[in-house]
Formats: sequence, C-alpha cells, structure tokens
Amino acid sequence: MKNTVKLLALAAALTVASAASAQQEKGTWLGTLGINKITPKVDSGDVSAPALPGTKTDVGSDTKPRFAIGYMITDNISAELDLGLPYKHELSGAGAIQGTGKLATAEVLPPTAFIQYRFLPANSMFRPYVGLGITYAMFQKERGSGQLTAVLNTGGPGATFKLDDKVAASFQIGGTVKINDKWFVDASVIKTKLKTTAHYSTGQVQEVRLDPLAVNVSIGYAFKGW
Repeated sequence: MKNTVKLLALAAALTVASAASAQQEKGTWLGTLGINKITPKVDSGDVSAPALPGTKTDVGSDTKPRFAIGYMITDNISAELDLGLPYKHELSGAGAIQGTGKLATAEVLPPTAFIQYRFLPANSMFRPYVGLGITYAMFQKERGSGQLTAVLNTGGPGATFKLDDKVAASFQIGGTVKINDKWFVDASVIKTKLKTTAHYSTGQVQEVRLDPLAVNVSIGYAFKGW
C-alpha cells in the first residue's frame, strides 16, 4: 500500500508543470491506478440448524490498490475493466452470537466490466459519468477460526467453509478532472448487488447478502493506441 501511495504522489507531481487541456475523445485509452475501499453492507441470514437460532455473520471492510483500463467507444460512451488485488475481509459474529469476535477470514477478487456514459464534451476539464457493469465475485482462501468451531462444532474437529462465486450487477457514478494533456484524476463510487451462500463443513448453510459499496480515487493517463 505504501508503494501505491508513493506511485500516486509521483504521478501527480509530474503533472503539475503542464497546463494543456486533456482529451477523452473517441479512440482514447484511459488507464488508472489508485486505491479502493470496499465496505460490505451486510444483511445476513441465519446459519441453518442445528446452529443456535439467530446465528448471523458480519463482514468487515478492506482497502487495496485498484487498476482499471478504459476505452472511449465514442466521445461520450466508454467501456472499462476494473481489476486489482484480492480483498481480504474479516467475518465476525452477529445476531445471537454478537460479540464472539472473529469467526473467519475470506478473500474475494471482483473483476468488473462497465459500460459508461460520460457527460459534457470530450475536452471538458471535468467530466461526470455513470456506469452499469457486471461483477464476477471469486471467493478464495476461506479460513475459519477457533471461534467458528466453537459456534458450529463445539468439541469437534475444526470447522471450515466455502463461499459460492457469484455474478452480480454493479452501478457506478464518478467523474474525472483533467490535469494536463495526458493525466487526470478519477474518483467513483460503485454499488454491487451481491448475495452468496456459505457452505460449512458441519453441514450447515447460510445465505449472506453483501451488497458492497466501493469508494476509489485514482490517477489516470489518457493515450491513443498502444
């Protein structure tokens, strides 16, 4: 993360000397590098019997570097692919087991493809945009703690679990501020409608609606061709 912040600071410093107007016209590629915080807005179902009724789960936030590549299909319509490193989230007890602490951790890699509409002319200093996208949430490295075993399988072997990978719709609102003829600042908020199912080694299942909200800020570079 420290390296990412230094990279962003260096990119910003290199742009200060130039005052030319940037372009986001048809045929322009837009590469951005920044940071993204994902905060799940959790609506947890209960773990199925024989768990204690009201056994629910909460999920913490995480911040990671974010890379995106976009292409201006027309002066106003663009396509964008958001990529990055896996996000690591901490799962804790909620509902009837509120206060039990960390139950598990899990990583998710959520690449997302957007179609965007960018308002105002291509050479505008500020261009707000909206986007509609598809996210493929890939869950990995799910690891249960001793607390999870105590809740689901007291006195038994360690409990494990697996989360289902899911396709979900994402909605984006953001804007770019141009610094010079190549560089710009990009910021957006993304809401994803995501629901998954946890399958526990003890035989129980649990439906969890995550619906994460992502907030990101990036430095971008506009170029024609490769």
